Amino acid sequence: MPSLDEAYERGGSVPRPRRVAVGLALVGAGGLAVLGAVGLLGLSQTTTAKTRAGVVAGLGVPAMLLGVVIALPAGRRARLGVAAGTALSTAGVWLFVRAYPNRWTRTADSLALETLSLYALGCAVALWFVFFALASFRRRNDPQGTVWVELSREGERRTVEVSRERYRELVGDGGDAAELIRELED
Repeated sequence: MPSLDEAYERGGSVPRPRRVAVGLALVGAGGLAVLGAVGLLGLSQTTTAKTRAGVVAGLGVPAMLLGVVIALPAGRRARLGVAAGTALSTAGVWLFVRAYPNRWTRTADSLALETLSLYALGCAVALWFVFFALASFRRRNDPQGTVWVELSREGERRTVEVSRERYRELVGDGGDAAELIRELED
């Protein structure tokens, strides 16, 4: 079972602090984009302002989801899934730019349903894989009821796996450390 440091190191070529910084920057930028879009709509109700706010907010939500999975030591499947969801959402934003306002609603060839469906599908896929990354991250770092103790004696190093209950029995009796090591070696 890898430690958190090993999981980050093994996850790719980007060093851990940089990956976390990039992920947090994406989450922050996405959140600010959504808030900025709401603020823009509060200042102006023109069609241009609505289009720009839709694009900025539409790109902000997938950016936040992508930032979460970049910051975590997620597996390749989770990263690819969020990237695919982000791509679908971005395609939905592109379709919004093409459709709004002339082909949005109240026309014979409205693209509102298709646009929203594509965007929602992309966000749902990305969100699913973010949850997958969070769940598998939690599972990878849960020892599942076992404790690993590393013993070093005379230059020899050995790892012993014991159940939690057995470890509590050994440690909880207040005995000597040497006795504990002898019992673990048996």
